[in-house]
Amino acid sequence: MDTTAPASRRATRPQAAPKVGFVSLGCPKALVDSERIITRLRAEGYELSADYQGADVVVVNTCGFLDSAKQESLDAIGEALAENGRVIVTGCMGVDEAHIRAEHPDVLAVTGPHQYEQVVSEIHNVVPPAHDPFQDLIPPQGIRLTPRHYAYLKISEGCNNACSFCIIPSMRGRLASRPAADVMREAERLVEAGVRELLVISQDTSAYGVDLKYAVSAWNGREIAARFYDLTEALGHLGVWVRLHYVYPYPHVDDVIPLMAEGRVLPYLDVPFQHASPNVLKAMRRPAHQEKTLERVRKWKEICPDLAIRSSFIVGFPGETEEDFNLLLDWLQEARFTRVGCFKYEDVAGAASNALPNHVPEDVKQERFARLMETQAKVSADLLSSRVDQTIEVLVDEVDEEGAIARSAWDAPEIDGCVFLNGQTNLELGDMLTVRVEHADEYDLWATPVEASS
Repeated sequence: MDTTAPASRRATRPQAAPKVGFVSLGCPKALVDSERIITRLRAEGYELSADYQGADVVVVNTCGFLDSAKQESLDAIGEALAENGRVIVTGCMGVDEAHIRAEHPDVLAVTGPHQYEQVVSEIHNVVPPAHDPFQDLIPPQGIRLTPRHYAYLKISEGCNNACSFCIIPSMRGRLASRPAADVMREAERLVEAGVRELLVISQDTSAYGVDLKYAVSAWNGREIAARFYDLTEALGHLGVWVRLHYVYPYPHVDDVIPLMAEGRVLPYLDVPFQHASPNVLKAMRRPAHQEKTLERVRKWKEICPDLAIRSSFIVGFPGETEEDFNLLLDWLQEARFTRVGCFKYEDVAGAASNALPNHVPEDVKQERFARLMETQAKVSADLLSSRVDQTIEVLVDEVDEEGAIARSAWDAPEIDGCVFLNGQTNLELGDMLTVRVEHADEYDLWATPVEASS
């Protein structure tokens, strides 16, 4: 019996898998974009390269929100070209292809944000896939760039707001929400893979579902609406930490606070208030009812006393007077947010705020930035000192020869504080345990374990 198969059907040794280098810049939303592209590439048999020299092509996922971020992206593209020479550009700055090619005419291709298919197609053009279905197995949760124990869960793209300082809608388009069932299925896969914290992100999380008219979809034998509250409530049943980011303060945000008080989701809200002066907020095209906002914050804390609010503010916005800034400082001291980030205003190409009169000098911006951070440090120190002698639950992010670094319910990774567990070298990443707080400063806590739980 002749067992020789035709040449076209003979089994052959798979060729070496092509390797892709990846540089991911910008916010967690861009990181999720990178994860989706990498998951698709791995499914096709590509491998990731840890350095430029080992890569057949390098993808640079850019940020374009601020001019300083654009420069960082251009520098990263230049470095990749110098070290490798074969570079594909994607991400937010990709909408300004002319600018990129003016600086770096040798890039192979430029695509915009969340254009996953186009990026993969351009990689195919440079180095075709060598897929081996018996060798290239992708976990159901996909490939992620975060540690195993936490993951970002992106629920929508784009934004319908028209803030004068922001060009996100022009880069990422209008709000485009994912069906609720799709979000929940992804969340379940992540939890099954060992994720212990889901960080819910989008450009405007609390606007989720508006574009879908809150359409229902089928999940686990029930119907779930594409609505901020409904999605949050469903995520709260998965048995892991759920942290809400980029929550624009619409009235219906009030509805999720009881879920936090009940322990269903973390008592943490990331709300980008940006300023407190009505004059500045009007120029920013943001809601300008700071008195009502303070009253809402008070009610939130009455319902959920453990609530930590993180917010970000811009100082030196065009037209901001000393009176406006002092109003912001007074407002911050009254609001008593747990975590605050501050940015010095800068023009962004295409933003309406560039044309506003009375731009603030750089030295004044810097002085106001320092004063705001000093004011907030006192507030934070006072709030954290109240945690001393309390027992709290923490999630371990890092372990070395000196001990472990963890986070509490009030701390998002990379942007908030830490809980230091000195001498605790026998812990592992993703461990959750109960600790007693022994010391606090303006940003961090120090604690010792009380009892561990898996």
